[in-house]
Amino acid sequence: MAFADLREFIAELEKRNLLKRIQTPVDCYLEITEITDRVCKMEGSKNVALLFENVKGYDIPVLINAFGSMERMAIALGVEKLEEVPDELREILKLPYISLQRKMDLIHIIPMARRAINFPKYVKKAPCKEIIIKDSPSLDKFPILTCWPQDGGPFITLPLVFTKNPVTGKRNVGMYRLQKYDGNTTGMHWHIHKNGAENFREYKRLGHNKLEAAVAIGTDPVLTYAATAPLPRDVDEMVFAGFLRKKSVEMVKCETVDVEVPASSEIVLEGYVNIDEFRREGPFGDHTGYYSLADDYPVFHITCITHRKDPVYAATIVGKPPMEDCYIAKATERIFLPLMQQMMPEIVDINCPLEGVFHNCMMISIKKTYPQQAKKVMQAIWGMGQAMFTKMIIVVDEHVNVQDAKEVWWRVYNNIDAKQDIVMVEGPLDVLDHSSPMPKWGTKIGIDATKTWPEEGHTREWPDEITMSDEVKNAVDQKWKDLGLE
Repeated sequence: MAFADLREFIAELEKRNLLKRIQTPVDCYLEITEITDRVCKMEGSKNVALLFENVKGYDIPVLINAFGSMERMAIALGVEKLEEVPDELREILKLPYISLQRKMDLIHIIPMARRAINFPKYVKKAPCKEIIIKDSPSLDKFPILTCWPQDGGPFITLPLVFTKNPVTGKRNVGMYRLQKYDGNTTGMHWHIHKNGAENFREYKRLGHNKLEAAVAIGTDPVLTYAATAPLPRDVDEMVFAGFLRKKSVEMVKCETVDVEVPASSEIVLEGYVNIDEFRREGPFGDHTGYYSLADDYPVFHITCITHRKDPVYAATIVGKPPMEDCYIAKATERIFLPLMQQMMPEIVDINCPLEGVFHNCMMISIKKTYPQQAKKVMQAIWGMGQAMFTKMIIVVDEHVNVQDAKEVWWRVYNNIDAKQDIVMVEGPLDVLDHSSPMPKWGTKIGIDATKTWPEEGHTREWPDEITMSDEVKNAVDQKWKDLGLE
């Protein structure tokens, strides 16, 4: 089901006993982070979404860890199981191959196409404009978190940043942290590789003095997820959100800038980024588990703040995994697998382990049909959008369960010849990578842990894996309870 807004999502989580309301007074300076971090590390029913209703010095509650499990991530996307989303995407991807010459195919294609495309709907009245503040708008009323001791200040950590390309007019929505400098200015932390930064550079190239932008905080959870998705350059995140929620996203025009935002947002910040103004931003305790270093970034100036009556401030914290962002990234892994398989049909499955923080390691199983195919897959991954940042790629045969990291590493430890099976290349790295001597680029490694074929130069006999016969397994299954070993 599609949630109308964040409040419906909160109500659903509470109905399922997946949300805990906290009335104890808490501080948004470090304390909420410490509480949330402990909950994120818990397992099972103890790991819940948190709604802090008594934040010292503020009358606005803080929602955090709402996406912090695979179960809550599925609920956020309106499905019972996360695999429902990639399964539907696989059906959509079949559309170009359906023949329009047959009547039965037309009957099939029309409703499927309608499910796939839900363009945004534009409205004039919106809940996000119940309160409009144009005269001296200030961030000081919101409980913005200072997350970790060495952070450069308070950070807005779950913002949807809306900008437009000055040439095409196409919308981009990204999630770029905003460091609060004072009541009406923040940093705009868009990395050099992000589409928001591309729009910024395009405005500069055309000689503009500023870029208009708007920031939505506390949206329908599908919209929040869509802002994080690694979509192709000109794919509208709000159209993608419409596909996920099977319903158009209602948008409303801002008061002071020519930008549209989700109508049901809890809070909207309107403003602009000066093209030639930069300010020191950071450090920030990041999702790598290390502090990202301070650097100069553009400045966002707020011209207007609108919000709902009694708004909810949505936030997240990042740090040593597992954290809430891990499950958002896991959803991306599953949802975008069909698109990868569309381009590389040999891929069976992928796993980006939480410890690799999603740009440091990717485990891939493939159906190997020709020599050196594993290396071809590595090169393709390094040339694919944000997957280019992947610092380590491990490729195994199709029967290997890449969701079992222990099995994958067993294959690596036993199957590789270092000279033949390890590939090292130089290329772009994530801006947050601190291990490379040079910022933004460095050396990446590929490991071919598939069975080496004679055509690949392996002249020796490759031994069979040790497995028990099915006959004996079945016999032991029948008497297992009698053995008293459970």
